Amino acid sequence: MRRPALLSLFWLVLAFGLLAGCASRPAPTDATRSAETWEAQRARLATLDTWELTGKVGLRTPDDSTSANLDWRQTPYHFRLLLSGPFGSGRSVLEGRTGRVSLTTGEGRFEAESPEALMRQRLGWSLPVAALTDWVRGLPAAARPHRLERDGRGFPARLEQDGWTIDYRDWTRADGLWLPRRMTLTYGDLDVTLVVTRWQPELLDV
Repeated sequence: MRRPALLSLFWLVLAFGLLAGCASRPAPTDATRSAETWEAQRARLATLDTWELTGKVGLRTPDDSTSANLDWRQTPYHFRLLLSGPFGSGRSVLEGRTGRVSLTTGEGRFEAESPEALMRQRLGWSLPVAALTDWVRGLPAAARPHRLERDGRGFPARLEQDGWTIDYRDWTRADGLWLPRRMTLTYGDLDVTLVVTRWQPELLDV
């Protein structure tokens, strides 16, 4: 795969909603996690639509691999993802709101009405990437078939949905919520890994 196409794919797979990693402060011991803990926080997770996270993301295909630093700001009306790192373009920004998405890289600025449309425009095909905002919180996308396996403490361990397999490798606690700290996403021969160094959720009262 050519690197411009790889970079575009990297962005679009991340954007949408995507994911997890290594926390800025030591996570509490796993002994504090349980099935009751997950059930107690699930309603709060469902209302979590505003957050900031920083971390590192890696992408691997049979032909290439790359990684970058990630800064992701999400609100109900707008999102902005900044990627910076060693893959040569220095800095790329993906942002948008309902009806308009833009991707700015060293190659220029590209726009479309949706992330799926932008994928079709840049790559010629599309993936159901809108589910990523749910998956990064540890939730399946609503109203679509899925298969979920839980770990020994009752938390999501593996989620299969829309042809993707999401493995939750580790969790961290931020503002009273357990959130994915490290996760991998696999779609065919595409592998994406997210390691979160800082989660900053903004919660609504429920």
